[in-house]
Amino acid sequence: MKKIFLSLFTLLITFSVFAQSEDKDTYTKIGDEIPKFSFEIEKGKTVNIADYKGKLILINLFATWCPPCNTELPLVQKEIWDKHKDNNNFAFFVFGREEGWDKLIPYKAKKGFTFPILPDLDRSVFSKFARQSIPRNILIDETGKIIYQSIGYEEKEFQTLVKLIDGKLKDKATK
Repeated sequence: MKKIFLSLFTLLITFSVFAQSEDKDTYTKIGDEIPKFSFEIEKGKTVNIADYKGKLILINLFATWCPPCNTELPLVQKEIWDKHKDNNNFAFFVFGREEGWDKLIPYKAKKGFTFPILPDLDRSVFSKFARQSIPRNILIDETGKIIYQSIGYEEKEFQTLVKLIDGKLKDKATK
């Protein structure tokens, strides 16, 4: 009986520690206001995320060296950006964690991406949302509230994001 109790106790402690580390990795949660931050939208031109309030905003946090990011971004181009890039109710920003224009401009050209890929050299944007782990997607509604977050790339999760964006933008177009 003692061995069973000790095994269950150890399992409970292990699960508890794992769950806590997961919570500590993400600083924001669904329902939170988007953190305030500024970023370079193009070389030498800075904007504030609050400038985009009133739009559905998708933020993707990635790195050029990240295999799951490089699986996800071509799908983002095809299934999200190509569909919604001309929609005035939508804004999309991809931030390269710890990468500057010197890496991101050639990366974007080589991959043929047409969406904004922006530097986050010092993790100032990334650190508003998380401590580690990429890729990440954060979807913010027109009121500035986070309505969706994901970590990593998984096809089913990505399709959930695509459907949510499609639905939100369709709803907004019919209002």
